[in-house]
Amino acid sequence: MDKPMVKPLHCGISIADMQESIEWYNKMLGFELLFRKDIDILNCEIAFLKTGDFEIELFRHHNTLPLPPDRREPNKDIQTQGIKHICYEVEDITTLLNDLRAKGVDVVFGPIQMEGTLMGFIRDNTGNLISMGLIPRGLPRFVIPAKAGIQEFKLDAGSSPA
Repeated sequence: MDKPMVKPLHCGISIADMQESIEWYNKMLGFELLFRKDIDILNCEIAFLKTGDFEIELFRHHNTLPLPPDRREPNKDIQTQGIKHICYEVEDITTLLNDLRAKGVDVVFGPIQMEGTLMGFIRDNTGNLISMGLIPRGLPRFVIPAKAGIQEFKLDAGSSPA
């Protein structure tokens, strides 16, 4: 049997406020609204947003529960089973994180070197973790030398990037 063709289509994200989240993803990350509607059988409202070839699906359940505090912290979140975050590849992570910070985005940490990837984490307006990563084209992953002014970060027991 041939391998199935699998590629990312979209990522679903539960949020607290639909309009606020649509505006946040548009203003902060450039996503455009494709459509928005109520899904009665799920007791929620959904919206699809797109940037480039990638889409996100926002869910606002009509009886939404808040994001647990540990899900807002990268090192604590990985202790709980399940999908952890979405990571976007970016061309200039330092400029992007500085621009997002200036716009009021909650930057968790970054940019830092972690196992060969220059990366950082932000939180959306609901507190969901979003990773940003820079993997230079043509270089093998995990061997990118640390740049001046960028700390090398490796996850060890009890370490924290913050």
